[in-house]
Amino acid sequence: MSKIAKICVYCGSGAGTDPAFLQAAVDFGKILAEGSIGLVYGGGDSGMMGAVSMTVRHEGGEVTGIIPEFLLNKERAGRGGDGLIVTKDMHERKRKMFEMADAFVALPGGVGTLEEIVEQMTWAQLGRHKKPILLANINGFWNPLCALLDHMKSLEFIRKELNFDLLVADKVEDILPMLQNAAATVSEADKEMTAAVPEQFA
Repeated sequence: MSKIAKICVYCGSGAGTDPAFLQAAVDFGKILAEGSIGLVYGGGDSGMMGAVSMTVRHEGGEVTGIIPEFLLNKERAGRGGDGLIVTKDMHERKRKMFEMADAFVALPGGVGTLEEIVEQMTWAQLGRHKKPILLANINGFWNPLCALLDHMKSLEFIRKELNFDLLVADKVEDILPMLQNAAATVSEADKEMTAAVPEQFA
């Protein structure tokens, strides 16, 4: 049985048009801080990323931002957390985010958010790790992706042997309990990729 000490949150560097998205980021940031669970995130201080990270900091929680060098100015890298890790590229960033986190949550975001959470689904599908993966489906934001995954299953592009556990939470307050319940069934060994696999990020 494994416990969750840090959660990697993928989310947009923008705020989106629905105020509920930013509110969800703020609310989840408070939940992380109150639960003494560290935040691992993309390192920016704008949009959704800024909302969740600054809330965790304000509430006294632990924040680790991981950002590639070329995005330092573009995404207004946050330097007020416990640590800002600057990587040489996106591949190193994603590898470090995986290594530091015990679970993954996707709040609303854009193509980058989608790419990051789908990569975790891919590794889970290939049996490389069993860390919990969750879509924070605020106001149905991830419904189109869920529909697409169901479509892939119906056409057997995601076959039984390739299926993976994907959590979907419609309410912010359900996110942490769902992740903790899922983590309780995962051994520490099952959370780790084999030595060769992280190199595939590069």
